[in-house]
Amino acid sequence: MFSKILIANRGEIAVRIIRACKELGIQTIAVYSKADRDSLHVKLANDAICIGEARSADSYLNIPSIISAAEIADVEAIHPGFGFLAENPHFAEICESCEIKFIGPKPEAIRLMGDKSLARDTMRKAGLPLIPGSKGVLKDQEEALRVAKKLTYPVIIKAKAGGGGKGMKIAHNDGTLVSAFLTARTEADAAFGNPEVYMEKYVKGPRHIEVQIMADSFGHVIHLGERDCSIQRRHQKLLEEAPAMISEKLRRKMGEAAVRAAKAVNYENVGTVEFLVDDEERFYFMEMNTRLQVEHPVTEIVTGVDIVKEQIRIAQGEKLSVTQDTVKCNGAAIECRINAEDPDNNFMPSPGRIDKITFGAGPHVRVDSHAYAGYEIPPFYDSMIAKMITWGRNRQEAIATMQRVLDETEISPVKTTIPLHKRIMTNPAFLKGKNTTLFIDKLFQTGKVEEE
Repeated sequence: MFSKILIANRGEIAVRIIRACKELGIQTIAVYSKADRDSLHVKLANDAICIGEARSADSYLNIPSIISAAEIADVEAIHPGFGFLAENPHFAEICESCEIKFIGPKPEAIRLMGDKSLARDTMRKAGLPLIPGSKGVLKDQEEALRVAKKLTYPVIIKAKAGGGGKGMKIAHNDGTLVSAFLTARTEADAAFGNPEVYMEKYVKGPRHIEVQIMADSFGHVIHLGERDCSIQRRHQKLLEEAPAMISEKLRRKMGEAAVRAAKAVNYENVGTVEFLVDDEERFYFMEMNTRLQVEHPVTEIVTGVDIVKEQIRIAQGEKLSVTQDTVKCNGAAIECRINAEDPDNNFMPSPGRIDKITFGAGPHVRVDSHAYAGYEIPPFYDSMIAKMITWGRNRQEAIATMQRVLDETEISPVKTTIPLHKRIMTNPAFLKGKNTTLFIDKLFQTGKVEEE
C-alpha cells in the first residue's frame, strides 16, 4: 500500500479522501491556496503545502506547483479528487513522467473520453445507443444550420471538451441556433481552451441516469448499479439518488452497456457512464466521466463498497475487492448538495463567514463537509459546502429521513440550497419518482411540477 499520498484538491472531497487514507494507514499531504489556509482539509492532513499566494481559483490548477509540492513531500501518488485535474490527461502524463502514481485512469482513456465527439464514435463502435447528432465538430454556423435541419429542432450544441454544463446551448429554430452556436463556442473556449462544438438532437425532459463502473489492471470490469441525477439546474446536479426508479430490464441493459463502454477503452480505476433515458425507457449514451463523481456516496451506501478506497487499491495494482455477482443493492439512498447559494435569487453565490452550523444527524445519515462554525466561504471556488446523504430500507424511508435531517440543519447567516431541498422533498411529483431534467425549471416557473 502507498505510504503517502498528495490530494490535489480542496473542500469536502479532499476531506473525504484524507479520511479514507487515514483508515488505510496512509499519510496525506494537503495543498492549499492562501484563501484556504483555514480550510478543514488543511487541518486534517498530516502535512500541508501552500501552492498559491493569490486569492484565485487558479491555484488548484497550477500543475507545476502541485508537482513541486508532491516532490518536496516525497509522495508516491496523487489523488486529484474530482474537477479539471481529474480529467486532465496532460496532468496524468506529467505524474507518470515524474514517477508519481496518478490515482485515476490512464491518460489515453481520459483523452479519448474527454473528446466528446471522439467518445461518441468510440461508443457507437462498441454498440451503445447514441442520440442522433453531427458526425463530428461543427466547422461553422452554416454547417450547424444544415445539421439542425436534418435532425429537426430542438437541438443542443455541446462543447467537444465539455463538462459541467459549460458550452451547452439549446436551439429551437434557425434564429436561436446561430446565437447558440456562437455563445457555446465562446463559453467552451473560455472554460476548456477549446472552442470546438458538436450538435445532438435535444431530448426534452429526459431522465439523467448514470452507472458507476470500476476496473482493475487485471481486466476485471464491473458496475455498481445506477444513480438518478435528473434534478439539476443549469446542467449542474442538485440531488441524486440510488437506485433509480426504472425497470429491472432497463437496469440490466444499462449496466451491461456501461461495462461494455469501459472495456472498449481499456478503462482502469473508477468512472461513470452517463445516459439520457426518455419516457419510453429508451436510453442513450451521453458521456463518460473518467473520475470520481460528487454523488458517489449514494452508491457507496446502497452497495457497501468504499469507492475511494477501491481507487487507491486499483492504483496500487491490486484486484477489485468485489465481483459483479457479489454486488447487491440494499435499500435506497438520497444525496442533497448543500450549496452556498440563494435559490430565490437565481442561485446567486453566497460567500462569507459561517457563524453557526449544525447538521441533522441520527441513524442512516452521512454528511460530507469541510465547513464549520467560523469558516469563511471563499468567493473563488465551487459553492458546495456539504453533501447530506440518507439511507432507508426503501425510497420512502430515505426521503422521510432526509426531510427530518434538513429540518434539523441550520447554517447561518449565509444563504444555502436547504430551503429548495425541503420543497423538493415534499413535492408530489418527486415523491412519485417523476424526476426529469426539467424538474427545477418547472418548479420555479409554476411553483409546482405538473405530472405529465
